Amino acid sequence: MKFYEVTKDEAPRYTGNLNAGHKWGLPGVDWSHPCPTCRSGGGFGGLQYPCVDLSSLPEREKFHEPEPVPYEEFVRLRELVRPLAPKWAVLKSGAAFGPVEGSGLGYFGQLFMQNPWTLYARREALERLLEVGIRGLQGCPIKVRFRQKNHPELLELQLELHGQFHPECLPPDRKPTCLTCGNDPNPLPKKFWLAASSLPEDIDVFRFRDAPGFIFASERMVDAVKQLELDGVLFREVEVR
Repeated sequence: MKFYEVTKDEAPRYTGNLNAGHKWGLPGVDWSHPCPTCRSGGGFGGLQYPCVDLSSLPEREKFHEPEPVPYEEFVRLRELVRPLAPKWAVLKSGAAFGPVEGSGLGYFGQLFMQNPWTLYARREALERLLEVGIRGLQGCPIKVRFRQKNHPELLELQLELHGQFHPECLPPDRKPTCLTCGNDPNPLPKKFWLAASSLPEDIDVFRFRDAPGFIFASERMVDAVKQLELDGVLFREVEVR
């Protein structure tokens, strides 16, 4: 099975843009009160769960545009969210939840990427992909005000986390991931390939567990997009070992 990185089609005709953000998020960790083990703070990008609804939490306002908090408070807030999130979810500081809210304008393809780590689909495109058996697609409604009358119904895809870098593309002096907070202090390899044993056999599009800013698709997904003549994204084959 071949795998491909999903990227935005930068052709001039795709003028669509969403000036929007997720309703809730886990706060970053205050650098003055960091992880007690690795002493790191801040947050992580690419962890997005748009179908997770935090409206039932009494402390939900603490997740709306949150300010950095001490690590101990982050852990407490994270555990409030955990029962509402999928079992496979990775809950690190900076993880986002709920629908994106804001405004939108322009022409959107059948598939759309606002950035490399966020994938949207028009409702009709998602339905067609599901009809031909593409697996791992969960569409989540968005709350976006479009400035034009004729606008698409976009759904953000909530993607499972799968996959790891092949050990041979990682440096031998690589520092271990923090067992307390999950922080990986190492830079991404400039050239990488994927470990075949870590890739899913029953999911056709997913977020990369080792670097959630990447979205990958199986050959089945790529073939379906081509056969259905869906536009808006491009696919670049990645090496698998």
